[in-house]
Amino acid sequence: MSPAVRALRHRNFRLFLAGQVISLAGTWMQQVALSWLVYRLTRSPFLLGLVGFAGQLPSLLLAPLAGVWADRADRRRMVIGTQVLAMVQALVLAALVLTGRATVAHILVLSVFLGLVNGVDVPTRQAFLVELVRGRDDLANAIALNSSVFNAARLVGPAVAGFMIALVGEGVVFLLNGLSYIAVIAALVAMRVEPRPAGGRERRPVLSELKDGVRYVFGFAPIRSLLLLIGVVSVMGVPFAVLMPVFATDVLHGEAHTLGLLMSSLGLGALGGALLLAARRSVRGLGRVILAAVVLFGLSLVGFGLSRNEWLSMALLVAAGLGMMVHMAASNTILQTIVDEDKRGRVMSFYAMAFMGSVPLGSLLSGLLAARVGAPATVILGGIACLLAAAGFARALPGLRAQIRPIYARLGVIPEVAAGLQTVAELTTPPRD
Repeated sequence: MSPAVRALRHRNFRLFLAGQVISLAGTWMQQVALSWLVYRLTRSPFLLGLVGFAGQLPSLLLAPLAGVWADRADRRRMVIGTQVLAMVQALVLAALVLTGRATVAHILVLSVFLGLVNGVDVPTRQAFLVELVRGRDDLANAIALNSSVFNAARLVGPAVAGFMIALVGEGVVFLLNGLSYIAVIAALVAMRVEPRPAGGRERRPVLSELKDGVRYVFGFAPIRSLLLLIGVVSVMGVPFAVLMPVFATDVLHGEAHTLGLLMSSLGLGALGGALLLAARRSVRGLGRVILAAVVLFGLSLVGFGLSRNEWLSMALLVAAGLGMMVHMAASNTILQTIVDEDKRGRVMSFYAMAFMGSVPLGSLLSGLLAARVGAPATVILGGIACLLAAAGFARALPGLRAQIRPIYARLGVIPEVAAGLQTVAELTTPPRD
């Protein structure tokens, strides 16, 4: 099997990916349709940001507790439950829109509900990946392939949504998303997952285990630095996506199909980035890859904020999508590789907080700034902030690599150790003058 798709040799992962292909396309269709609906009803950049804030803030609050639950409970059952609840949310939203009863208040309440569901789903699903490939050998490839599917859906979903909104309206898009969850739920039910070993660890109060997770995350510099970089990029850079309806209509003077093309361009770049990571044979060198990706993302945002040409804007979004996805997926890969197994759920909950949970703060900030200084200036400021964060990470990178190297040596990631040519001690001891 090609190294680029080697994780597909695991049956459970094949089932998971097949379900994700259908469900994620529906998810991206709903996201575009929802932003278009809000902007059509209100014409307010601030309310666009507020809806994004309401939909993602619960992830920031709930994810840490969800990480503890994911380290204790059956992760597959948890993911099935979250998918069922997400399906209910989409179907209720579809019913409100198709009957002409949807208001901004309804949208806000349903967005908060979905945010609570995602607050549990995202860290649990990320921690569940390691059970689908039975060990860490194919974990990096599984993360990259999962990101590829995620971004293939981001590529197809918005484009389809843009045309469907114009043809049949937002309500049908929400209905199709609700039905798409059937595929991923069926795939999860069909899996045969071996129970995780209990490990003889005494179960303590949730808050006590949460404190252990906090100490572990912030006490180890590589994990702490990766999460801080993700957090800054997620607050200052990623929320530019909530302003896409403003760019499509007011900056580029387009319609719903323009919004679909812009979002699909972002997805095309992200898909390319995920495929590049899938083709990698090792996690070595990912620190430098992360740095380059954040720089590319920041520069692309600055260019996109300055552009007034549709084709140039689409090209810059391709670059932005590539940089954003490579950064997030490569960071996820390093975290999943170096984390202790008994703390995986809690670490991935902090990853979810940094990746998704901090986005609502950025969405609200973007909405406020866009209402005052305009959407283009808001995106430019976000790009500059990402470049400054990359500069700080570049200074810390040599020290972080020195701390991660012994872990990679023990895992056999470093070829010299895996082949028995050097010991861990020899490889990690600084040379003498």
